[in-house]
Amino acid sequence: MARRFTILCLAILCAFSLSGGAAYASDTDARSAKPDGSKNRQLPSFKKPKHLDVADIYDAPGDIKLLLGTLQGIVNREQPRIYLIESQEEGKMTWLEDINVPYTLHEDYWDVFAAYRGEAKGMIVYDPEVPDTINVATTLAGLKKAVVASPELAAQLSKLPYNLKTLDDLRGKFDNRLEAYTWQYENLWKQTNHQMLVGLDPDTAIRIPSGLPESFVTIAEEKEQIRDASNRDTYQLDLSSLLGKSEVYLRFDDAFTQDGWGPAVHEVTVKADGNVIASFIAGTPEEEAYLYDRQNSKFGEGQGGHRFADNGSYFVYEFTPPAGTKNLIAEVDMWNQYKVSAGNIRPLSAEQQEPYGYLRDYAVANKAMVFWLDSNVPEQKALFEKILSGVKPGTPYLGWFSNDVEGEFSSVEIASRYGVYVLAADWFSNLTVFSGTKPNFKLAKTPPQPALENKIYVTYTFTEGDNFQYNQHRMRVMWDDPARGKVPINWTSSPLLYEGAPAILNYYLNSATENDLLIAGPSGAGYFYPSPWPDASFQQFLRSTEKYLKKTGMTIPYVLNRVDSQNVPLSPFKAKAYEEEYNVPGLFISYEDRYGVEIVGDSLPVSTIRGISTVQDGLRVLNEAKANWDGKSPLFVSLGMLAWSMTPSDALALTEQLGADFKVVRADHYFSLIRESYGLPASKK
Repeated sequence: MARRFTILCLAILCAFSLSGGAAYASDTDARSAKPDGSKNRQLPSFKKPKHLDVADIYDAPGDIKLLLGTLQGIVNREQPRIYLIESQEEGKMTWLEDINVPYTLHEDYWDVFAAYRGEAKGMIVYDPEVPDTINVATTLAGLKKAVVASPELAAQLSKLPYNLKTLDDLRGKFDNRLEAYTWQYENLWKQTNHQMLVGLDPDTAIRIPSGLPESFVTIAEEKEQIRDASNRDTYQLDLSSLLGKSEVYLRFDDAFTQDGWGPAVHEVTVKADGNVIASFIAGTPEEEAYLYDRQNSKFGEGQGGHRFADNGSYFVYEFTPPAGTKNLIAEVDMWNQYKVSAGNIRPLSAEQQEPYGYLRDYAVANKAMVFWLDSNVPEQKALFEKILSGVKPGTPYLGWFSNDVEGEFSSVEIASRYGVYVLAADWFSNLTVFSGTKPNFKLAKTPPQPALENKIYVTYTFTEGDNFQYNQHRMRVMWDDPARGKVPINWTSSPLLYEGAPAILNYYLNSATENDLLIAGPSGAGYFYPSPWPDASFQQFLRSTEKYLKKTGMTIPYVLNRVDSQNVPLSPFKAKAYEEEYNVPGLFISYEDRYGVEIVGDSLPVSTIRGISTVQDGLRVLNEAKANWDGKSPLFVSLGMLAWSMTPSDALALTEQLGADFKVVRADHYFSLIRESYGLPASKK
């Protein structure tokens, strides 16, 4: 009761005193600040922020994040004034300090809500029983200038001091995902902004603290980086010391989180005093009865079926031994880089979901339709394609897709077929604020090219540049590595930061060293697969987006090209389009277990990227390259460094172990040297 009274008093005070009025734009400014959907832009423009009221919602419940994210969209549509702290990967205040806008940091996020709640005409209540109503509610919020609320928050906000009206209550209106999105398409699609599409998961797992739960102890761990299942065995794990409470939990983690070859489990049998109390094979209905927390683990068909968890992923099984059990043994058929721990105190589980708030501000501000359809489910795929068919070629899809990797491959291919490109932005914060910042950078001069010698030329390329949120979060962490600048590195990035987040682009370009080269992430201005993209609109799309590559200096693209989830070469037509419309000196392609250079059409160097995830991977690849090199002419090797597991320090460590036969170069020099070596004319750029 006391807490509720305190919130009420603070809300009333903040409504009168927040920021001393400095955050509010005039009516004239507000009218001119609405997102501009000019035909000369790929992304809408927002007015430059003058002052920001900052709310820290990092530890807030999901429904609060959703509420404030949708309020932010309403408010920032008129004038960017609200900034939400949602992430701390790169530092909570890092970008806020860098955008150079005056701000007020409020200790209580309710202060910010109270000050701006008058700009909302009401609220849309979602149905917790059908999570996808969160997305339908977000679409309605953009159209009706409303906030999205859980039933619990709606009950609170309908009273003093807020007195918000319920404009729509979606509880009980839909039975499932498809029903909700079909209704949305039939009733709201025509009212929404077709300049973009937005795909967001309606909910997400609650945040689980990193590392093992305090009560868990490690009981088995592979000490070597084994990837070939050579250590496959049925391991006996003694859990007897954990008896005494009702449940025992068995957790599987990746012992070497940097390289993506974590534990693979095929079968588990648990015996209590010699009697089998649980027995199952991964991926079967029997497994589900014991799978307490699957987190981001996956199921694979190989080796008779197995559950695996790579990098920071894990999975947990729960077993209930009979009362009085004296001896508890788990027999686990597993392999690769396992780390097994166990405990008897119930840990938090990623199975517990909460509403997902990221990117809601942008969707609401732009009155975009928000959905989350699985392209691997026929009925959902049909609706997905119907939506895609309703926008013009060259339309961006912001967000991401369900069903992880399979969803990515199939969905990007389908989107490409309709001439729609993807901007992975589902974890991007404050896009309405960053879209209001302005480009303010100077492209650095290209350093002198090294002379062509009889060497093995190596170029390093960090992956994930198709990904807006990577630019905001992981790339900033890597960029601030003290080893950056000591060896040449190509950083894939998005040329559309020029419109979507100029302040982020400014930081990277203005702090780049001569050894840092930003290049265009897959597959140019946006993530798409060239082969499925219709020939009729492909050249025009490249022609219309070439200016972003030129303005940002990202004139070398890294291309991913997939059909039926398989990497395929570029057709002569698509390769020629890159050469003529993007004027590329060469391009990188794919992420394979091989490297190589091909001259397409006798004029365009195309270098296949050989993916690595550790320094050891890189050394092995380069030592094999040297062993197979005849030494009679230059050899060119392109290494793709997995951005989620490698850093500039790794690039430096790898380089320091190479001999005099190797030369590490930037991508622009790499392709110039290839052209010289192959007797091709110099690039026009």
